[in-house]
Amino acid sequence: MKAKKKKSSIRETIEAIVTAFLIAIVIRTFVIQAFKIPSGSMIPTLLVGDHILVNKFLLGTPVDIPFTNVNLFHMPGLRNPKRGDVVVFKYPEDPKRDFIKRVIGIGGDAVMEKDKNIYVNGRRLVEPYVQHVDNEIKPGQFDRRDNFGPIVVPKGSVFVMGDNRDQSYDSRYWGFVDDSEIKGKAIIIYWSWDSDKSWPRFNRMGKLIH
Repeated sequence: MKAKKKKSSIRETIEAIVTAFLIAIVIRTFVIQAFKIPSGSMIPTLLVGDHILVNKFLLGTPVDIPFTNVNLFHMPGLRNPKRGDVVVFKYPEDPKRDFIKRVIGIGGDAVMEKDKNIYVNGRRLVEPYVQHVDNEIKPGQFDRRDNFGPIVVPKGSVFVMGDNRDQSYDSRYWGFVDDSEIKGKAIIIYWSWDSDKSWPRFNRMGKLIH
C-alpha cells in the first residue's frame, strides 16, 4: 500500500509539473511574454536592464515552435498597430533577433524627417518621448538619420523608430516591418536592474509603457 501511495504521489507531482509547464508555454505563446532591454535605442522610455511584459494577443503575433524560430502561423489580434505603439518584432534582417521600437507610420502613411523633426502625412509629430543627444544636423544625401523622405509605408507594414533618436538603428536604415512579424505591444516594466550601480531601479518597476 505504501509503495502504491508513493507511486501515486510521484505521478501526481509529475502531472502537476507537466501541466504547469504546458500552461506556461500557452501563456508565453499567445498571451504575455517577458523581454529584457539590451540596448539604449529606446532611452528615455526604456533603459538598458529594464525587463518588460509584452501583450501578444492585442496586435496578434507570429506563433513559432516553442524555443525555435520556426513559424507555424500568425495569430490575428484584436486590432492593428497604431502610431505611438511600442512594439517588439522580429528584426527584418535577422528574424532570430527581437527588436523593440515605436510605431511612427502605418500602412499608407507618408513619413518624412526634416532636420530631426518627423512629419506624417504632412503634419509634424509632437514627440515628448524623444531624446536627442547630438545637435549636429546630418544632410540626407549622406546619412538618413536627420533627413529623409517622404516615403510611403506599404499596406500591412509599419515604420518604426527608436526614442533615442540619434542613436537608434531603425526603419530609417533597414526599411519597414511587416505587421505579421510584430510579436506584441510593450505594456509594463516589471523589473529593472542598473548594472552600473549593481542595484535595482525600484522607481521603474510597475511603470506603464507609453
